[in-house]
Amino acid sequence: MTNDATRASSSADPSARRRPALEIAVTSAAGAVTARDGGADRVELCSALELGGVTPSQGLVEAAVATGVPVHALVRCRPGGFAYDADELDVMVREIRALVRSGVAGVVVGALREDGSLDVDALRWFVEAALDAAAPRHRVAGPQDLAETPPRGVGSARVPGASPLEPRTLEPRPLEITVHRAVDRAADPVAAVTALAGLGVTRVLTSGGSSTVGAGLASGVLPRLVEVAGDVQVMAGGGVQLGDVPALVAAGVDAVHLSAKRARAVRASSSRSGTTVSLGTEASTDSWFETDHDLVRAARHALDQA
Repeated sequence: MTNDATRASSSADPSARRRPALEIAVTSAAGAVTARDGGADRVELCSALELGGVTPSQGLVEAAVATGVPVHALVRCRPGGFAYDADELDVMVREIRALVRSGVAGVVVGALREDGSLDVDALRWFVEAALDAAAPRHRVAGPQDLAETPPRGVGSARVPGASPLEPRTLEPRPLEITVHRAVDRAADPVAAVTALAGLGVTRVLTSGGSSTVGAGLASGVLPRLVEVAGDVQVMAGGGVQLGDVPALVAAGVDAVHLSAKRARAVRASSSRSGTTVSLGTEASTDSWFETDHDLVRAARHALDQA
């Protein structure tokens, strides 16, 4: 797989290089719509963003895909580190197959070995599962294909009680595979990104081995990852501030990823006044994140102006 524009051609003619894409991390179908309408090129869909994100539910995936924006679903069976046992890998392979069959445009995966090196075997399994599920024999009509499905019955009327979504094989759609920020937790992020060559992945999401892209730029690691990535696209993400965008574009990244979120609190009338009841987690149970349209638009503008 190749970059949106190869670095070789961009170095020969900088004006020929496409503008970096904008990806927004969302946790709801409403967030996907907000990102779409704000100018995002695609979304990464996950649940529990406050935990770093985990695999979204089947219903959430179907609802997000139905919005029409390209959906890239996170595949992460639990929070915490990225060294997985055999049972966890099996669960994620199953999740990949289900997500692809639900019509996502891509999956977001990653794994490390206990020594902190990239788990290339796990990544090969993930890629194989994704591409196998994307094969024509597995591609069936879903909610995203309503416009493609001819009505049943006479004229434009549908037969009462009949489903418009009869299973049928459709033309395969290109599937993209992103390796997530597990590479930033690797013992050697540069070696981890270099090891992606030949695995069949489309891009890598990275902050340059730091907590934020700003720190990754300052350390010089993020620009170094752009150099060693080869045909793997580099998407910068992790604590992105609008002021970071010009430097990220100058560093040659292919995309910028951010959550563009705001906190939303539970209305006082929806719980007993003055009473806090723990629901079994240390995280707050009275607030959640929503995608902010103004932040998405500001990120789009920053990228367009960089």
